[in-house]
Amino acid sequence: MDAIEALMTTRAIRRFSDEPVSHDELLICLRAAQQAPSGGNVQPQQYVVLTDPEAKARIGELYRLAYDRYERSLPDPSSFRTPDDEASWRRTKAASRHLAETMAEVPAIVVFLMPIIPWTPSDEEGPMDIGPLYASVYPAVQSFCVAARALGLGTALTTVIRIRTDEVLDALGIPAGWEIAALVPVGRPAGTFGVARRKPVEAVTHWDRWGNKHR
Repeated sequence: MDAIEALMTTRAIRRFSDEPVSHDELLICLRAAQQAPSGGNVQPQQYVVLTDPEAKARIGELYRLAYDRYERSLPDPSSFRTPDDEASWRRTKAASRHLAETMAEVPAIVVFLMPIIPWTPSDEEGPMDIGPLYASVYPAVQSFCVAARALGLGTALTTVIRIRTDEVLDALGIPAGWEIAALVPVGRPAGTFGVARRKPVEAVTHWDRWGNKHR
């Protein structure tokens, strides 16, 4: 698949068919993830891949509980700029709820982990903000998702499971000192891939100086 096409159509997939995902397909995506850049080439991420039904059921239940709590905190927008905006928002909300209810049935779940380590160097002038360690993990997540797209697999980058981090780490036997960067369901999409609704790039791009936009 052309790289630009893969990038343009790697949208969040939250509804999956029952067709299985092979071990080899998951390995291809993980190898692509491991090739992603990281600060100082530290490669901080670890992966826990779930395909066992019992493991998926436990994590699926924790995901649903986390999403239940998160969903209750969401305001229900009372106005939208256009009917299309409202329809898009409601589709996304419905799909997110569907994923929460069916996470255990997804063919594979990949938990991306990152270590809890000091990541702020300092010198005689004081601490230096070089950015969070997350910046060295999320490129791997995106590379995994794009590789999956190239194989015809759907994914969704989710983080709501962090609400139940301690229980997830305990359920998966993960030692202390790690946190969840993302949880990614993997499967063959029940629908179709396509270009997602996004703000026009012209509206969010500034050239040489803030406020200088090309139309």
